[in-house]
Amino acid sequence: MPEPGAESNTLVQRNRTAVSNHPPFPPTSIFNPPVLAARDHGSARLQHGVDRLVADYRDRGHLAAKLDPLGLSERGGDLFQLGEYGLSTDDDSESVLLSTAGRQAPTSVQLGELRQRLTDTYCQWVGYEYSHLRDADARAWLQNRIENQQGADAPAELQRRVLTQLSRAVTFERFVRKKYLGSKTFSLEGAETLITLLDLALDNAAGHGVAEVVIGMAHRGRLNVLANIVGKPPEEIFREFEDQHPDWWRGRGDVKYHLGASGEWTGSNGADVHISLCFNPSHLEFINPIALGRIRAKQDRVGDADRTRGVTVLIHGDAGFAGEGIVQETLNLTGLDDYRTGGTLHVVVNNQLGFTTGPSEGRSTEYATDIARAYDIPVFHVNGDQPLAVASVVRLAMEFRARFQRDVVVDLYCYRRWGHNEADEPTFTQPVMYDAVESRDSIYDAYRDRLVETGVVTRAEADQHAEQTRAELEEHYQAAQQKTAQPHEPPLGGVWQDYRGGAADDDECETAVDAGQLKELIEKITTFPDGFHLHPKLQRSVQQRKLIAEQEAPVDWATAESLAIASLATEGAPVRLSGQDSGRGTFSHRHALLHDAEDGRRINIFSNLADQQGEVQIINSPLCEGASLGFEYGYSLDYPGALVVWEAQFGDFANAGQVIIDQFISSAEDKWRRLSGLVLLLPHGFEGQGPEHSSARLERFLTLAAEDNIQVACPTTPAQYFHLLRRQVERPWRKPLVVLTHKSLLRHPRMASSLDELSGGGFRPILADDRPAASETSRILMSSGKMAYDLLEAREERGRSDVAIVRVEQFYPLSDAQLADTLRPYEDGARVVWVQEEPENMGAWPYWRQRCCDRIADRFPFSCVSRESSASPATGSSAAHKDEQQELIEQAFNT
Repeated sequence: MPEPGAESNTLVQRNRTAVSNHPPFPPTSIFNPPVLAARDHGSARLQHGVDRLVADYRDRGHLAAKLDPLGLSERGGDLFQLGEYGLSTDDDSESVLLSTAGRQAPTSVQLGELRQRLTDTYCQWVGYEYSHLRDADARAWLQNRIENQQGADAPAELQRRVLTQLSRAVTFERFVRKKYLGSKTFSLEGAETLITLLDLALDNAAGHGVAEVVIGMAHRGRLNVLANIVGKPPEEIFREFEDQHPDWWRGRGDVKYHLGASGEWTGSNGADVHISLCFNPSHLEFINPIALGRIRAKQDRVGDADRTRGVTVLIHGDAGFAGEGIVQETLNLTGLDDYRTGGTLHVVVNNQLGFTTGPSEGRSTEYATDIARAYDIPVFHVNGDQPLAVASVVRLAMEFRARFQRDVVVDLYCYRRWGHNEADEPTFTQPVMYDAVESRDSIYDAYRDRLVETGVVTRAEADQHAEQTRAELEEHYQAAQQKTAQPHEPPLGGVWQDYRGGAADDDECETAVDAGQLKELIEKITTFPDGFHLHPKLQRSVQQRKLIAEQEAPVDWATAESLAIASLATEGAPVRLSGQDSGRGTFSHRHALLHDAEDGRRINIFSNLADQQGEVQIINSPLCEGASLGFEYGYSLDYPGALVVWEAQFGDFANAGQVIIDQFISSAEDKWRRLSGLVLLLPHGFEGQGPEHSSARLERFLTLAAEDNIQVACPTTPAQYFHLLRRQVERPWRKPLVVLTHKSLLRHPRMASSLDELSGGGFRPILADDRPAASETSRILMSSGKMAYDLLEAREERGRSDVAIVRVEQFYPLSDAQLADTLRPYEDGARVVWVQEEPENMGAWPYWRQRCCDRIADRFPFSCVSRESSASPATGSSAAHKDEQQELIEQAFNT
């Protein structure tokens, strides 16, 4: 029997203009006006019961809907016992009044007709959850649309389009399974209506003027989406299966079902839509905030303040949506102005199974989607074996999103035809489910037969489409068998064409800013609108900045940061800095967002720097790390010219975003050739504040550092910090930058720079000791951050002129030549000691020990002074901390 297929146009260059955005299905006669409900000509008893019945159908009818394609779920039972409403079947011939949410004049209908219509509307292939919405307008709009469209026939052209998409989806899966038997593909079989859903969602988006769509999804069905939605040539997919050049991919790349791609989609209205499918590791749902950050960046780049030109589509698994906390974190972002994107379409590919774990073991809720209800999001559950019901639901979802700029969830009930992957045996753990799966025809076969029976298509037409699609895939397959030339790195394109990754960039770039301009910027950030009442305690810091402009006071850390941001903005670079309490700064040092002391109104000190300036967003993020860090990482992927900064409240808190750091920030260039210039500010320093407020876990970042993938720095002067931030934008080399920032040092009198240091020079990876007697030095203490300042003070107290102190400002990348140049003035044999606050098994020492062993620069014995190895970063006792710190200093100078 021929396999299902598609139209004669190729899979690569598809004509997607077969059908327009359809108007709503016409309402049936008994619901015009559309909304059911409310009063009766007769007794108060009857009318009151009718009111309660209608309300219950709208609220709980989804519990009786026929959602499970396998028919195994025991759902609902007889939810609507007439006796509970004071009604009986004897009342079916009675007339009741119907009124609409729009308060049109009531009409009457017999109760029997009303009950049937309620059942057909709310208890068939779709379960609607919308009565929980707090927005009365949104609730009424959905009610009208749901109750009007029920019972209408889908246009024939839509039915044929759905058939074509199902044909392509099923043919692709069957072809790949046959050609690559035993390979992992994470098949979409059992959920092929996802392709129909995405096809119609994109067409609807194009009709609403959307120009950019970012899709985030896990691995199931990814290859099918790549081929049939994004437009990746099947030949490329097949070449990935063939794996012809293993030497090229040593140590890099990713499996085929994690890869992303981009393509162009032409809607039925002729509009082009750019589609980006995000790369994704097996940490399934962590792509969610990244995809949102990407679409927000795309919107900001083109000035789309209304958030209408871009849409995110997130495709979830049922187990992941219910089980992974990053989903809740991401949903919490969607209603916040600084993270708003105009509404996301969430699609849950509900296999009713997570690997081998069923719903009763995997969640505590009725539905996998119940978390969405907490965020005022409508949820539409739909039987995936009913393609026209899916088509109706996706149209409703996309129109709701466009109208109300809110998220919406489509819960696509389906099943996996095979195991978790093609090598898995599902009957070990789900024998009953897979007995039902085995006996089912494919979605395509059943739907095709239905259309043939109703005369929408002929069997010959369907078979012709099937055979043509199979033949096209065969052509791509044969092409993939041909040996190709060694792969090469194509140049970056689009917004990334002027930037590069790869090996470390030693080229100089100009980061200094004219002193006169710096003074003007200080004036700008210390001038406030008329009538603004500055908090009295901030008057001193404002006056201090004015003294800096007059060069009567040194530049402090916060002022250096403000000048870096302001100077970049006046050069046209956008700046986005976010984190918990970042507007004020955790340590009350930044004060970039000021609040009127009398009326509470807020101003951004960077909002009026110049007539033409880059936008500066200073954002107080919600109390989460995973989603907020992921969002900023996603933003950096699509806005390379911006300074994008995420700040942890304390550096330790980056722990909660470790998946984003490990799976994306540190490895995306190696796995997927995706660059990012994201900056992480991680407050670091052992000051007796306990295990969770001391260490930014420098060792973790240095463990991840390889192949010049990231930058890890700990600048110890305001000028160094100023040049470091500006360098991140000014040079075209784009790598994530991890900055260990300070706490108590923010107000340390030694941590100061002159204005001249900002208007000249640049960032230096190592700060050598400026004492002249290098030949008399017997001991060289290398350190960073707060520890370096403690050592400087201790040297003065002890009068140790024989001890040099070298500050490492950039741990990675740092070349051997840079180390050798710094140590060149010293005599061979002088002892070099790395001094750190962290325990021996943490901090930079494990990195130094692996890199240098017991000698550094091949000239000096090399050792370490640190706290003893520990399971916890620091003590919780302030007194113990002081004792430990004093011991470190004594050891540094005397052992």
